[in-house]
Amino acid sequence: METRRDERINKLEQALRRTDKIHLKEAAKLLTVSEMTVRRDLNEQPASLVLLGGYIVSDPKRHQPHYFVSDQQAQNVAKKRRLGALAAALITPGETVFFDCGTTMPWVIEAIDDTLAFTAICCAMNTFLALKEKPLCRVILNGGEFHADNAIFTPLGAGSVMDSLCPGKAFISAAGIDAEQGATCYNLNELPMKHQAMQRAAQKILLADSSKFGKVLPARIGELNAFTMLISDEPPPKKLGDRLAQQGVKLVSSSD
Repeated sequence: METRRDERINKLEQALRRTDKIHLKEAAKLLTVSEMTVRRDLNEQPASLVLLGGYIVSDPKRHQPHYFVSDQQAQNVAKKRRLGALAAALITPGETVFFDCGTTMPWVIEAIDDTLAFTAICCAMNTFLALKEKPLCRVILNGGEFHADNAIFTPLGAGSVMDSLCPGKAFISAAGIDAEQGATCYNLNELPMKHQAMQRAAQKILLADSSKFGKVLPARIGELNAFTMLISDEPPPKKLGDRLAQQGVKLVSSSD
């Protein structure tokens, strides 16, 4: 028997056949329910739709078995929210900032004051969708081929938008932070844009919640001393903390 949730999901699926995404607020109006009800429907399993950056889209996992950013967006939310607030507080009026891919970045963007005027550079769909909701943000999206697993765009040619920009800050996400191996992530296709942003930016700020401490993933972003600062929700274990101090990386956490 079809439940009310099934009916709502089916109605959203029908709507997505006419467009690529639906904002959460519009979905709630379409279904005449609250936004919380829509979120609850999408969080229950199985779900054919996912919520990315405030927009409902078809779950790409139905078409490609791989690592997906949608798998991670509901993980460690409280940790990401805390470090997101710390990162957002560093952005100054009129500044140009690079926002990396991953599920931590939307929490940084959500914490930015709506009265703050700034320029944002991004390379991921979920990051872009979050930035466009900021009324005084000028958004620059690096285009190219779209990758559904980690929701990023990679340039088709040799150049990218970063060739013409020098951001004051680059917020770089990592899925693993290790005293020996440094900062790592899941996907090799993320590395070129991360590296170019780090090369161009005055401050290279690493963002990783405490669940990432001690983990090593396949794609190596770089040594810890490639970064100016690490922002996390908690201080790292002693070995990692000592290595950060030795390499001159400032540590900022919500426990400070």
